[in-house]
Formats: sequence, C-alpha cells, structure tokens
Amino acid sequence: MVARTSFFALLFFSSAAGFGQSTTAPSYPKGYFRNPLSIPITLAGNFGECRPGHFHSGIDLRTNGVENLPVFAAADGYISRIKTEKGGFGHAIYITHPNGYTTLYAHLNKFYAPLQKHLRKAQYEKEKWDLDISFTPDKFPVKKGQQIAFSGNTGASAAPHLHFEIRDSKTEHPLNPQLFGFEVKDTKPPVISEIAFYRGNIFDRDVVSFTLAKKGDAYKPVRSGNNAFPVSGDTVEVPAGKIGLGFTCDDFQEGSDNTITFRSAELKIDNALTSSVFMDDIGYDVSRYLHGYTDYYARQKFNKWIQLMFRQPGNKLPGVYASPLPEYGKFNIVPGEVKELTLTLTDNSDNRSHVRLFIKGRESEIVSRNERGCKPFYYERTNEHSASNIRFSVDDRQLYDDICISVSSEPGDLSDRFQMHYPFVPLHHYTDLQIKSNRPLSEDLRSKVVLMYNDGKKDDAKSAQPIDNTWYKASVRNFGNYWLDIDTIPPVIRPLHKNGANLSRAAKISFVIKDATTSVRTFRGTIDGKWVCFEQHGSDFFYEFDEYCEKGRHELEMTAEDENGNKAVVKTTFIR
Repeated sequence: MVARTSFFALLFFSSAAGFGQSTTAPSYPKGYFRNPLSIPITLAGNFGECRPGHFHSGIDLRTNGVENLPVFAAADGYISRIKTEKGGFGHAIYITHPNGYTTLYAHLNKFYAPLQKHLRKAQYEKEKWDLDISFTPDKFPVKKGQQIAFSGNTGASAAPHLHFEIRDSKTEHPLNPQLFGFEVKDTKPPVISEIAFYRGNIFDRDVVSFTLAKKGDAYKPVRSGNNAFPVSGDTVEVPAGKIGLGFTCDDFQEGSDNTITFRSAELKIDNALTSSVFMDDIGYDVSRYLHGYTDYYARQKFNKWIQLMFRQPGNKLPGVYASPLPEYGKFNIVPGEVKELTLTLTDNSDNRSHVRLFIKGRESEIVSRNERGCKPFYYERTNEHSASNIRFSVDDRQLYDDICISVSSEPGDLSDRFQMHYPFVPLHHYTDLQIKSNRPLSEDLRSKVVLMYNDGKKDDAKSAQPIDNTWYKASVRNFGNYWLDIDTIPPVIRPLHKNGANLSRAAKISFVIKDATTSVRTFRGTIDGKWVCFEQHGSDFFYEFDEYCEKGRHELEMTAEDENGNKAVVKTTFIR
C-alpha cells in the first residue's frame, strides 16, 4: 500500500513552468505556416475534440460571427483540389506545399476570382454544382499570404468560421495544427469535471462515477447518482477487479466562450505510468473509433463525453493510445487495497490540470448480463443473426467488445417492428439488414419500400432495396428499432418568392425543399429550359444570379426527387 498523507482529492491547475515535465511534441516546422486569417487566432474548436461520429480533424477559427473575411494561403504551394458539397466541408480548398504538407480551408463562401471562374465553368459544363476537382501544380500556384477565398458558413457548419487543417501529404492524415507554432493566446488549463471507474466489459455498465466539486480553492470527489460506493475524505471506493478510468473535461481559451479539448493525458497508479493519450495524428480512416475511445452509452443516454484512459479490445485506433494492446490502461485492485491515482491533462499551450486521489477496492458482485433471450456476439469474429423475418451479421471489425445481443419484435403493418439490440451500443461500420415484409407487393410498390429507424428519440428512414418479392435490405450502422414502410409522397418544394415577383434588386432566388420520409436525392433548376447552378445548404436551395440569367422575365422550373424516385416539379416566373 502506498504511504499516505492527509489531503483531499485535489485538482490543481498550473502553467507550463508550474508543474511536471512537458510531454514531448512531434518535431514539426514552426513558423512555416501563417495564420490563414488577418485577425488573431481565437478558437471555436481544436484538434482531437470529440464530435458525433468522429474526432475533430483541425482547428476552427472564429471569424467574429461574420462571413466573407479574406482567407489567405498559409504558405507557398499550389491549389491541388477544390470541393463543393452540401454537407461536410461545404466549399473547400486544398493547398499542397513543397515541405510535404497539405493545408485545407473549409466552409468557405467563394474562391478568389480565377478559381471561382474555373469552378463555375466546370459546373455549367457538367450541369452539376457539387464537384470535386483536382489540379496539377502549374494550374493555380499560390504564394504565402495570397488571398484564396472568403470565409463562410457552408457545408456542415452551424455558424460562420474557418475550418483549417494541416495534413501529411503522403498519408493524408490530419495533424494537430497547434504543434506548428501558431500564436494562440491561452493560459487556461483544462477543467476535469467527472471521473468514472469501469470494471470489466464497458457494456455491462458496471460503472462508478463521481463529480469533482469545488471547495474553496480545492476540488474533491463527490458521490454522483445512486451508486453505493462512497467517498470518505480523500478516498473513493471502487468495485474490486480489473478497473479502467474515464473522465469528462473541457478546455477554454481567452476571448472565446467555446469549449476546446486537451492534447495529452497521463494516468499514474502509485506513481507508475499506467496509460497515456495523445491528440496529435488521427486519420479519417480511423476517426469513427471515437465510439470505442469514449463511453458511447453515456453519450447517447446523457449527452456527455466520457473519454477513456483504457483501450477497449476491439478499438483499433492507432496513435491516440501509447500502446496497441487490447485493454491497455486497465489495472487491478483487490478488496481492501488502496492505490494512489494521478491524472494529468496538458493542453496545446502546456497548461496542465492535475487530479490526485486514493481509491480503495471494495467487495462487489459482478453485474452480469441478462442472459434471458440474448445471444453472445464476439468482437473478434463474425456473428450472425438469422430468423424467419430478419437477418443481419456483425463482422470482426464492428464491435469494440463482446456483447450479448437481444432481438425482439412486435406485429406491424408492412413488416414486424424489430428491436435490433439497443441504440446505445455502437457499430463501427455499415452492415446489411434484411427484413421480410408481411405480404407481397406489386412491382411498382416494391421500389417505394423504405427501412424505418428509431433510436429512441426520433424516426429516420432510407430507401430499401428488394431482394425478392418479400425480402428487402438496406445498409445500417446503428442498433435500434427497425421496420419496413412504403413511401409514395414526393418532396415538398416551397419557393421563397411570389410567382411573377420582381427580383431585379435581389442577389439570389431561393427554395426550401424537404422530404417527409427519406431525403432529397437529386434536384435540378432550370431558367427558360436551361440548367442554372442551384446550391444546397441543408433544406435551402439557392441560385445566385450570374451571367447565365439576363435581365427580363423568366420561367423557373425546380425538380426534386427523393430516395425512392418520388418526384416533385414546381414552375414559377420572376422578373430580373
């Protein structure tokens, strides 16, 4: 047992010079890249933040709540790619640099004039607004500090900002931009608000969690929820066995009310390093392992991110954990044993937070799964479920640990309604779900079948493909409630102008298009029978007047089709 001194479980904050030894950062060129904006860097988000379904892959630069700030090339190079899409990065520019890195600038409004002209020409040639275009080095060379675009709010963006990334050009892995020497004013250390202890399989939910409450200038753990494991002075009791630790945390920066995240975390048990986490290099191909890095149940049920200092056995995320070993970071504690625990978090400016407390093992029965009616699925193998009216499989890359799966059903209309396990257990990638209808359908209705989904909060749907006269399939990557239905209702197209309106002073013309069941798969806008470049941002579809629409009276036709081929057409006139 470790020698003890009398202290509460304290949470200390310190600057780089104030505590411990700084974690060594990778050697990246400092000063090579400039701030891509003309205003000081204030962060709305940073690298490695937990986001729904992925780690954040860059830094989000605040633009003072406005759009159309000039965006500049961070270094010499050439524009190697541009992309326009309704979600994701929206309008984006990729610049390849001679030192082996690529920078990305996303959620832009417009590109600089020559590039914007090239994009528009390609869009009209292809009659398609969402494009992904690559360039040779001689097409659009740029110099450091040259304006390349205007900031915006396009794609999957909730407010005006610039998303900026630095990638390794060979691997295309996003790297932590704050390791490249950008000037970011930050003297605030991370704030740890909760600690959770897990015994055994995380999906068995044998969890003890404690909030950290402030008392004067110190922090001490406080019992949280209805767990039976108390706090006594400086000691937390935990169930004996193999234990893993998780925590909730936010970091902050001067001048911003947005939360950001730490860069590295270290856990020591009795002063011996047990596990460490680094947010420096996370590839897009493994970003969805976020669901194995965090407590997915806590996120789905309570909307909070508990980040795990131990590795679930099916989590193949490289780089973040210091060791690839399954269950790396777990430690054993026996009944009556006391261990000293130290958790240290360091942010990108080397501000540190330090939590220290004692944990004591306590006898406790292992919380077992309800084995009634459930079937073991193992993370390291392919598992199948096949019944008279539902079939699916889960392969050896989809689960983060073993689970005991439960499938039940109740009578429905076109098909039974199936509970395919629980939506708070994650699947890593897509699998085909097959459901049998309760009756044969005519050929014209078979193309209108949709797979409905409910995660306990809301319904969603996607088109289902017929296998034969009664079986239908669709790709899914969530557990939850599923059933078949029929969708014959076309999208609703609502113009935001009156028929015959005089729009001579307007910059654009807009529609709202929504589909009640699935989504708008395709849309097309024509003026006087000729295609024009309508863009999509969520449910908003707009055309900014250009040289392809002359002054005068025009007829505009908008067509939209959903995932099941249900089509809507609206015709209006306007004057420009």
